[in-house]
Amino acid sequence: MKVSVDHHGKLALMGEFESTLAIHKIIPEFCPKPIGWGTFKNDTNSHFYICKFYDFIEGVPEPNFFCEQLARLHSSHISPEGKFGFHCTTYNGNLPQDNTWCDSWEAFFANGLRHVLKVREDRAGHNLELDELMPALFDKIIPRLLRPLESEGRTVRPSLVHGDLWYGNTGIVDGDTEEGIVYDPASFWAHNEYELGNWRPERNKFTRRYFQAYHSHIPKAEPEEDYDDRNALYSLRFNLHAAALFPKQESFVRMAIDEIRRLAEAYPEGYTSAAA
Repeated sequence: MKVSVDHHGKLALMGEFESTLAIHKIIPEFCPKPIGWGTFKNDTNSHFYICKFYDFIEGVPEPNFFCEQLARLHSSHISPEGKFGFHCTTYNGNLPQDNTWCDSWEAFFANGLRHVLKVREDRAGHNLELDELMPALFDKIIPRLLRPLESEGRTVRPSLVHGDLWYGNTGIVDGDTEEGIVYDPASFWAHNEYELGNWRPERNKFTRRYFQAYHSHIPKAEPEEDYDDRNALYSLRFNLHAAALFPKQESFVRMAIDEIRRLAEAYPEGYTSAAA
């Protein structure tokens, strides 16, 4: 059982329950069965979430089976009306995500990133260097790397993502096979490759073997030549999540600034139809 307090604590537990329920409906064996959530009768400022208990074995799940299960999750395209978003707020740690429904993946990603940047500024203060890079990020980099996914006859079908998939949100349930499950999700319907943005930093312990295993089930999206920089863009959001969650640790915002600057130098012209 997990317990939290106050309004945000209530929303966070509701989001975790709804996220886990959504994953469980698609692949029941890939996450703990969610049992319920609510508010304590005798303490209306305290809230609870209950799911099936596992006594996890320490380590990172074996990549082949784990990535096969993840690919199965991502291959279930049952988002309401084919939109990107989620029906409630979900939380990455104590960071609420903007899950407002959008028809376009580019628009949804940009909206969510603006929200993360605002929360980071509210918690950590103004950063002039980061501010100066915003026009390049939103006017050049995001259109250049995401618009081709939905141009020239290409489409992105929304996939349910865990939303915060690092090794600390996985658990090994079978010591012989090292098969694992996921928990503590912050889900929404997204481009499936967004999930892998959180695998890019070495700190999260998903090595190239996991990328290779995953893409043996789901190929890299076209244009494939943009893949690595798309992954860097998706990873940028997770670094900004960390910058908002740990406002006193300047390393996360430094990594974000350096990555935006690199991508801005790589794509000074932004999106053109020829780029697609």
